Amino acid sequence: MHQYRLSRLVVAVSLSVAATSAFAGSQNALSARSFSMGGTGVAIAHPSSATSINPAMLAADHHEWSDDFGLALPSFNVRLADEEEVIDQVDDIQDEIDRFDALVSSIQTLSPSQQNTDALASSAIDLRGRLVNFDKDTIRANLGLGLALAVPGKTLAVGFFTNASLNATVRGELASGDSALLDTIVSAAQTGDSAATQAAIDAAPKDSDGNIRFNSRGRILASAVGEFGISFAHEFNLENGNALQLGVSPKYVELRTFQYSESVAGFDDNDFDGDAYQTDKSGFNLDIGAAYEFGEDKKWNAGIAVKNLIPMELDSAASRPALGENIRTFKLDPTATLGIAHRSEFHVVTAEIDLTEKQAFGFEDDTQWLALGAEFDAWRYTQLRAGVRHNLASNNDNKGIEEKTQFTAGLGLNLAGARLDLGALYSDADLGAAIELGVAF
Repeated sequence: MHQYRLSRLVVAVSLSVAATSAFAGSQNALSARSFSMGGTGVAIAHPSSATSINPAMLAADHHEWSDDFGLALPSFNVRLADEEEVIDQVDDIQDEIDRFDALVSSIQTLSPSQQNTDALASSAIDLRGRLVNFDKDTIRANLGLGLALAVPGKTLAVGFFTNASLNATVRGELASGDSALLDTIVSAAQTGDSAATQAAIDAAPKDSDGNIRFNSRGRILASAVGEFGISFAHEFNLENGNALQLGVSPKYVELRTFQYSESVAGFDDNDFDGDAYQTDKSGFNLDIGAAYEFGEDKKWNAGIAVKNLIPMELDSAASRPALGENIRTFKLDPTATLGIAHRSEFHVVTAEIDLTEKQAFGFEDDTQWLALGAEFDAWRYTQLRAGVRHNLASNNDNKGIEEKTQFTAGLGLNLAGARLDLGALYSDADLGAAIELGVAF
């Protein structure tokens, strides 16, 4: 794929999957506030984010400047994990393939006295090393986009939401035949015997352009979950003087998977987004949530949210055995998250745990987060946020990028009802950022 880069394909796949998933999923569509506080929100969500995090929080107590109306337009976040600099590796491999092809062409066209077999051997050794290093290296990208409108209230709170989410992994895979092919060419070229070198080149498989064909590839696995829905919530006053909020979010969900393998030697840029490599499925689903205020002055709040009550599954595109592809099943199973928070006019401190484990679809870890988050409010105009979360899921047989401990931080700015929230994430594997524009009053 000398004129095409895998980096271009990664971008194109992301845009294609996100665009064709008309509304795509809540799994990464965290609000920027939640993103900054370690992914927490079940017991502290503001109205505009409650629609996607815990609908019961629509009817809970909030700051007086945010309890009448909430709007997120939009909320966007992204995480990228590229421990081995996969994209740079691919670009370097492509550059070396171009050099290698040029040297092979010179061997075929020049007289024996003009041939540079030492340079060909050096290029083949370099290319072999790069392909070996590329094997099993992985890049992961997670994108989330959310829009929401909320009208909170005690008797009947209502919210509308739509979210977009894409999880994509790209992994390098070495074809053993490529290493053996390059070893043969190196052995012949290092002897300086032009006839032996030419014989090794002639015996190698060729692509449609007459260049030596390499079967090492980048494999792309992507999933998108799309949803849009409406949330309702109501508060119940209990006999002990505390308040219980219940919420529900019926929604329409679309699932989509994408599986494509691109040979290092080349790909048809008209094929990567073809229907043959994508699958989709849609249906209705349901989220429910509850929140409970307790303690002196009702400063404590507990929350629980159960998302996707109806299990959904989608198989990836039919396997292509020649490329080593297998059918994979993307699962949208029910997930439950429990949280507790202490809040005052100037602070929020919260802890949260996933009660269920989320199964990975691509070359990544399963996840089950334990998270802590904090927010410090300076008279409503500025909020400083921080958080940390740790993955409790067992991934002893992990074959992709690990999800371990992540640290987050963020800033919120409010002026005359308009707000801007910014967030950042860091771990040994990930870098991430979030931004949200909205209105609250």
